[in-house]
Amino acid sequence: MFEIKTLLVLIPALPLAAFVVTAALGKKVLRQRSHVPLVAALAAAFLASLGLLAQVYRQSQPAADAGPASGHEAAGYEKIVPLWTWAVVDHAYTAGERGLLAGPAESRDFHVDVVLRADTLTAVMLAAVTLVSLLVAVYSIGYMHGDPGYWRFFTYIALFVFSMAMLVSVSNFVLLYVFWEAVGLCSYLLIGFWFQKPEAAAAGKKAFLVNRVGDFGFALGVFLIWITYGTLNFHDVKVAPDPRAPGRTVVYHDPADVQNAKVAGTQIGGVLGRTTLAAMAERPQLYHGAALAAICLLLMLGACGKSAQLPLHVWLPDAMEGPTPVSALIHAATMVTAGVYMLARCAPLFAASPQARQIVAVIGGATALMAAIVAVTQTDLKRILAYSTISQLGYMFLAMGTGTVLGIAAGMFHLVTHAFFKALLFLGAGSVMHATGGEIDIRRLGGLRRAMPVTCATFLIGALGLAGIVPLAGFWSKDAILLAVRQQSAAGPGSTLYAALYLAALFTALLTAFYSFRAFFVTFYGPTRIPPETAHHAHESPRVMTVPLVLLAVGTVVVGALLEWNRVLENFLARTPSISFLEAAAHAAQPETGFDWSIAGWSTLVAAAGIALAGALYLAAPGLLGQLTAAMKAVGLYGLSAGKFFFDQAYGLAIVRPLEGLARLSAWADRVVIDGLVDRIGGLPPALGSWLRPFQPGLVPFYALAMLLGLLVLLGTMLI
Repeated sequence: MFEIKTLLVLIPALPLAAFVVTAALGKKVLRQRSHVPLVAALAAAFLASLGLLAQVYRQSQPAADAGPASGHEAAGYEKIVPLWTWAVVDHAYTAGERGLLAGPAESRDFHVDVVLRADTLTAVMLAAVTLVSLLVAVYSIGYMHGDPGYWRFFTYIALFVFSMAMLVSVSNFVLLYVFWEAVGLCSYLLIGFWFQKPEAAAAGKKAFLVNRVGDFGFALGVFLIWITYGTLNFHDVKVAPDPRAPGRTVVYHDPADVQNAKVAGTQIGGVLGRTTLAAMAERPQLYHGAALAAICLLLMLGACGKSAQLPLHVWLPDAMEGPTPVSALIHAATMVTAGVYMLARCAPLFAASPQARQIVAVIGGATALMAAIVAVTQTDLKRILAYSTISQLGYMFLAMGTGTVLGIAAGMFHLVTHAFFKALLFLGAGSVMHATGGEIDIRRLGGLRRAMPVTCATFLIGALGLAGIVPLAGFWSKDAILLAVRQQSAAGPGSTLYAALYLAALFTALLTAFYSFRAFFVTFYGPTRIPPETAHHAHESPRVMTVPLVLLAVGTVVVGALLEWNRVLENFLARTPSISFLEAAAHAAQPETGFDWSIAGWSTLVAAAGIALAGALYLAAPGLLGQLTAAMKAVGLYGLSAGKFFFDQAYGLAIVRPLEGLARLSAWADRVVIDGLVDRIGGLPPALGSWLRPFQPGLVPFYALAMLLGLLVLLGTMLI
């Protein structure tokens, strides 16, 4: 059995090695076998993730047996693994005068150490990322077969998985930002993979630029964290003089060293470390102010960009221009979940700022409802699923906005279950495209269950999971979110707000079931409709594509009940130190909550109503569809939904066109004013030369005459 340190390093190192090998050998040596390094690396990384999950569970078990932390103590388990020091800036910070720490002014060095952490939150994220990435990579062997950029595709995927694994493993805000940007770079490369298509190139640029808006806010948040806390580490450290370099300091990261009195030095509480969490509880007046609210809102801005929340959601639907496996990877358990992960990691900060927490909940609830309304009228199968992802991410943000252990665990629960059924749905859409020559407009498809029985059955399971039908995965996690929101609506600050968000979440569940089965019924039922140009090509996908579909379908059926059983995921995540702190703080105020039959009944009822409505409109009585559409158009709802609430048009008028006008003005100024001035200055020497040219004809008699005239002038001057 490998140690935790070895496993924590292996998990990101394996896809990184696959990236190096495929980049070096893929084009000329591996070619159509370029998938081999990545699939082997991801299989090993997934096994290592399972080993890490088991070890973290075993190591954290004593903390759970001890019961909830008492007082302001943050229990739980964390293992810090320092690798090397990246950068050191001497005397970069003076604590006490500018920061939140009490006591005399103290000079500190700025250390950026490459440090990994193993805790329950990291273990869950790594297991989800490596499993979904492995299944998508295997599926891609069939989907991308014959593509001229085959080796390049698997190179990008390897780098993407490495960046995501590092993002959820690091224990420092600087490194979190570095790999946050690395994931954004990889998404740009993958979304614009078919760069010969103008639409794909434009979608890649749009994703990159919209994310830069959110990442700018994230960067400002990191700066403010440094100014406020005097550290960027998540965990506590101990700083001592470096015996090998007088005047410099060395940082001890391991919790055993930090608590060891034999190591002489100064203990510095990490932003999410036990020392700072205890101080937040003991001296709330120092922490619950404008600075903390600003930090939370700036971090939230970064999360909105990465996880496609209002108002920075517009890039994700256009990301469908990339290959379908890329869509499955981005939407399931990697890039778009990074924002949810960051909110869960920084949960104590948001819990200490009620205003910021409520803003998170409002943005999540509004995004969930808005995206579900848009998905109802879309005709592109992948775009329906894209808006579904935005909506489900809104559910996760809504859960995080409760600021409770139950809400955070519910959000992470939904992240895990969503990874299964959303990857299943996207890969099912890719299977449809593979069978129909790339056709994705559901108006041109129908009756595909006859030609594609496996894809049809697995897509049905994914749609049931997304709709939240018992006992599939989405049922358990969606109900956990509804329970957390209703609990907040019962008492406490913002109860009326959370009550409204609870009703909005229930209505969103109705719309989710409707658009999921609208896509399923239109694509797989009714009369057979296949584009004439690809009618001869319609067939079931090869096994290399259907086996991942079946495995994801099995996960969609069983994973929700397994994680809900005995509240295993909630109890496991509660052993993360920062989440354990929330549990300790709220243990006396919040009673134990289990499965709620009333919420389960209401959610099942609205989901069944959504499915029944879709069946009535698209199978039983299609004539009603035209009447309902006409009624929606009459009141303007259809146009609002089909126009995607006109966010793109609004951004075009408010931002894109003014910038284009400024660009044209700048181009004119550069061409006419600046280039004109440079050209005129550059024209002076030729003009002067043309004036002197008659005096340099190249004739010897002329030069002799000029010399004689010059001599006569000189003699005349001397005589005068």
